[in-house]
Amino acid sequence: MASSEAGAQHPILSNDYASEWLGIEVLGFGDGHATIAMTLRPEMMNGFGITHGGMIFAFADSAFALACNSAQGDSSHVTVASGVDVNFLAPTRAGQRITAVANRRQQQGRSGLYDVQVTAENGGSPTVVAEFRGRSRTIPNRHTN
Repeated sequence: MASSEAGAQHPILSNDYASEWLGIEVLGFGDGHATIAMTLRPEMMNGFGITHGGMIFAFADSAFALACNSAQGDSSHVTVASGVDVNFLAPTRAGQRITAVANRRQQQGRSGLYDVQVTAENGGSPTVVAEFRGRSRTIPNRHTN
């Protein structure tokens, strides 16, 4: 599993305003793998005072996208989600730092299967807060820059 150079940016992030708004920090990426982190902010909380599930989903989805798309790709093809399942296992709150680790489990032709585990720091060992399984499909890029 290759890792990114320190400070290297994955090319798909150059126009990813959603990940930028979330405040995602890329800790590493390589072929079929990505690790990201972010700190949860008050505007990410729902009416119960816990993180809105859509924020956790979007965070995991960003890790999934980084793991699916090669940083050295020629941009003629992109890999997108064809479906996902997410299980929310524990609540998180504003101020907590969360981490997502995405790993490719299987690749057959243009289809892939990826697992993303989201953990939160709780003063001790990390707590698993969500498990995300993504199914990917590689398609022609109709929006090349």
